[in-house]
Amino acid sequence: MRKMSLKSILSMPAIMCLAFLLYPQETLIETSLVLNIEVPVRVFNGGKFVDNLKIKDFELWEDGIKQKIEAVYLIKKDTIHRKEEKKPLKPQTGRTFFLFFEVTDYLPRLGEAVEYFCENVLLDNDSLIAVTPLKTYRLKERGLQLKTRTEIANELRGLIKKDAVIGSSDYREAVKEMENLAKMLGAALAKDPDDPSQKLGATDSLMGKEGWIENVGIEGIINMYRTYLQKLDTMRKVDELRFLDFAKYLKEMDGQKHVFLFYQREFIPQVEPRLIMQNLSAFQDTAGDISHVMAEITDLYKRDVPIDTDRVKQAFADSSSAVHFLFITKPRPNVPGVYYAEQSNDIFAPFMDMAKATGGIADSSANAKALFQNALDATENYYLLYYTPKNYKPDETFKRIDVKVNGKKYRISHRAGYFAN
Repeated sequence: MRKMSLKSILSMPAIMCLAFLLYPQETLIETSLVLNIEVPVRVFNGGKFVDNLKIKDFELWEDGIKQKIEAVYLIKKDTIHRKEEKKPLKPQTGRTFFLFFEVTDYLPRLGEAVEYFCENVLLDNDSLIAVTPLKTYRLKERGLQLKTRTEIANELRGLIKKDAVIGSSDYREAVKEMENLAKMLGAALAKDPDDPSQKLGATDSLMGKEGWIENVGIEGIINMYRTYLQKLDTMRKVDELRFLDFAKYLKEMDGQKHVFLFYQREFIPQVEPRLIMQNLSAFQDTAGDISHVMAEITDLYKRDVPIDTDRVKQAFADSSSAVHFLFITKPRPNVPGVYYAEQSNDIFAPFMDMAKATGGIADSSANAKALFQNALDATENYYLLYYTPKNYKPDETFKRIDVKVNGKKYRISHRAGYFAN
């Protein structure tokens, strides 16, 4: 069973069919044929949310042109606590939570994070959709009336644990085989090819196949390693169109949407670079053009950013959802003869940018519970600002939004803009 991830799960009918359960929403809210743009805004002084701001305290620009703010609402959880309106509007404050668990190993702290969320954050009227490496789950309507929060937390924790083990089994198996092959290749490179007493068969136990290595040879080991690396690369493939489809799906949803992505740090087992540099030249005449094969492997390590980051950022900003990127760190494995290289950079940067473009939180820690708790605390309170764009034209271009607080150097987060369509 192949590893299923955020990248692949977004294409599943299970998540796309959820749309019929919700009422459609337009990012642009029509009131008497006048378009009002909604901008969720979070304002912090240090780490504390600033909750005493009024409409006169805010300034808002669209594509560098100052706009007139029509209304400001202070929202706490799903309730309007204070409002100032130059014209009456009807903000949708209902909440939908998406929890994506892009993990290859289950961590107890993930279970603690889920427990904290169910016990302290989830409200009776909230919607919850959880995406594991294997399946998509939705909390049924009236779910909190039929089960206790503890029961829901325990059930969700069990599903995450089970699906992480099953759904990521191919991924973990490929990494393990690459570790074994890296050990073999490192041992082979360290041997003297002109000394017949040093046989590659000394590492047979790594594969558990008697007589396998001396028949395959060093070039065969490299080719097998490359095959597994390509397999792993396919499992990690990011499909940009599926991201854009998900952003479109979010845009059509009603209310406030919070997407929390738990992503676990990745390492790829490699041969110690020192061994390759010191010993590879000795094998050129006896094992074919190994340097060419190694060059191809090196190219696979050097992955470019897999998506058009600007396009994806704009699509999620346009969806008026907040994406929160929670990067779970873990120590680098220590295996003699094997170098574990960081392999999260190609995913890390786009998701960080996506969180920033949507006004979401991006953070990293080995403690998944602390990550989730800090992100939830930062997103529970916010302002909703509304304005009518000056000289609005539905020209399909992306309109950039900038929000400031008069005379203050607060930390402000909000979505980057919207498409005029």
